[in-house]
Amino acid sequence: MNYSRNSKIFSKGNIQEIFHTSFKNIVSAVEAENENYLLNVNEQNYIEHLANKYSFDCPEIHYEKVYADSYEDDIPAEWFPPSYYVVSGKKYKKQVIQFFIPCSGNTSLLFYTPINSFFMDSGSFEIRGETLIAEYINYNDDAKSIRENYQSDKNHIQRIAENLITDIERFNLMLEGYIKSLLQQRKQKLLSQNNLLSSLGIPLRKNENVTSTFSVPKPQLREKIIVKPTVTEKGFKPEPTLDDDNYQKILKLINDVGKNFERMPSLFKDKGEEDLRDHILMVLDPNFESGSASGETFNKTGKTDIQLRHNSSVVFIGECKFWSGEKNYLSTIDQLLGYLTWRDTKGSIIVFVKQKDITAIIEKVKNETPKHQNFLGFTNKSDENWFNYRFHINGDTNREVKLAVQLYHLAK
Repeated sequence: MNYSRNSKIFSKGNIQEIFHTSFKNIVSAVEAENENYLLNVNEQNYIEHLANKYSFDCPEIHYEKVYADSYEDDIPAEWFPPSYYVVSGKKYKKQVIQFFIPCSGNTSLLFYTPINSFFMDSGSFEIRGETLIAEYINYNDDAKSIRENYQSDKNHIQRIAENLITDIERFNLMLEGYIKSLLQQRKQKLLSQNNLLSSLGIPLRKNENVTSTFSVPKPQLREKIIVKPTVTEKGFKPEPTLDDDNYQKILKLINDVGKNFERMPSLFKDKGEEDLRDHILMVLDPNFESGSASGETFNKTGKTDIQLRHNSSVVFIGECKFWSGEKNYLSTIDQLLGYLTWRDTKGSIIVFVKQKDITAIIEKVKNETPKHQNFLGFTNKSDENWFNYRFHINGDTNREVKLAVQLYHLAK
C-alpha cells in the first residue's frame, strides 16, 4: 500500500562511516598545521575551533508539525492489491495521500543508520530537502487504514532517528578530547625534534619529610562560521611553566587552609590580608621544595600576593583580597594579569568574605568574571567555593592564564 520514490531515509549506510571520515580529516588538519602556528596558538581556542568545524548539527524532526496533502498519479497495475482486476502493464489513476514532517539541522544525516543498526527498513518515508515525506496510495478510500499505516511507519523511524541523534551527540561531545590528544601528541613530537622539552617545566617536587595538617590527595544546518585562531608571534621560544599536577596540589593546599580559616573563625576573623597571606605561605612553602636546577620558591613580593618565579618572570601568583565589591574584584584580576608574561602561566585569587551572605558574593563572582576583557572561558568548579577560569595576558590571546577563584567565609 505504500508509495515511495527515491531518497529514502536511512538508505545510504551507517553513520560510523561519516564519523571515521571526520576523524581522518581532523588528523590531516592537525598534521598539516605549521610548526610555529601549533606551538604558539592558544591550545584551547584551537581545540574549540576544530571541534566546531568538525562537529555535526543534529537533525531534528518536528513530528508535531505534520500536515497532509494529496495528488493523483498513474499507478502501475503491478502495485495494486491482488483483489483488484487490472491489466498487467497498464497504469490507473489513483489518489496519493502525502504526510509532510518538517525537519531542521543537518537533515542529510538522516540518510544514515545508527552505529549499531544496519539495513533499516524506512517504511514509506523519504527525505526531500528539509522535509520527511510519506506517501500512501488510496486504493479503498479507507482513511483509518492509511492513518494507521502512517502512524506505524512514523513510530518506527522515530525510534531509529532517536538512536541516530544520540550517536551524533556522543560524537560531538568526545571531539574536544580527541582533538586535544592529537594536538598534544603533535606538539610533543615537534618539541622533541627541537630538543625543547627539557626547558618547559619547573620541577617542583612534593617534600615527603614535611608533616602537614592538610592532606594532598592525588589529583583526581546552516553554514558554520569558522574562525581560526590567529598567531602573531614569528617564532616559538621555549618558556617555563608550572605543570598542571603541581598547580592543582598548590590550589588544594590553599583550599585546605581556607577551609581551616572557616572552621576556626575566632582565630582569623580580625586578621588582615597580609596576615592571612602569610599563613597560606607558611603552609605552601615547606610542602614544596625548589627544583634542582634553579632556586624557585614561594615568596611574597607585594602587599598581598604569593609568587613563584622563574628567573625574572612569574609562573604562579596567588592574590589575597577581602571582598569589597565587583569593581575591586575585576581590578584584582587586572592586577594579577599585570604580573604575567609567560605563556601558560597560572594563578589564584583568594577572596576572604566578611559579609554574612557568602552565597550572594559567590553569585556575583560567577556573574562578573566573564565581563573581564581578558576572559576566555569557564573551565570547571572544583568545590562550591572554587572556580577555575581561562584568561589571556594583556595584548595576546594565545598566551593563556589558568586562574582559580577561591572564596572563604570569615564572617564576624
